[in-house]
Amino acid sequence: MDTASFIFYLLATLLVIASLLVVFLRNVVHCAMALVTALLLIAVMFVTLHAPMLCVLQVMVYAGAIMVLFLFVIMFLNPGALEQQRGLWWGFGTLLAMMLAGVLVPLVATSDLPADPVAATELFGSPEMLAKSLFSDYVLPFEIASVLLLVAIIGAVVLAKREN
Repeated sequence: MDTASFIFYLLATLLVIASLLVVFLRNVVHCAMALVTALLLIAVMFVTLHAPMLCVLQVMVYAGAIMVLFLFVIMFLNPGALEQQRGLWWGFGTLLAMMLAGVLVPLVATSDLPADPVAATELFGSPEMLAKSLFSDYVLPFEIASVLLLVAIIGAVVLAKREN
């Protein structure tokens, strides 16, 4: 088995384990930590596809901003009052998987992985190609998504301002 296959199977196994933890854990904070781990492992997969821009976007948007939003919702709902305390070994396991993902990023980025057939050009995953496809081929879905996000923000403000 060559290095690229080994790294892929290792990442895929860790990603499946983290995803299963998201589904089956009972503590929502531990679920959120497992989701962060899964999102970081997806970012490492983007590095293996030679798409560093998508890796950075994955970490910034999903593992960063979206998870902050999830954690605000978790804190707002106060799940600690509803759940019984469990052992800390789930949290330690997800923390260990996150550290392993953090170690794999430099390893994958510096290894000599063969070029993927999908990444046939050097521009795959680059900001130029992403902007070109986003603002030429996918203009309508991009605008629809922006209008939906605007409606969601307005709805959140209206619900927050509503008096009881």
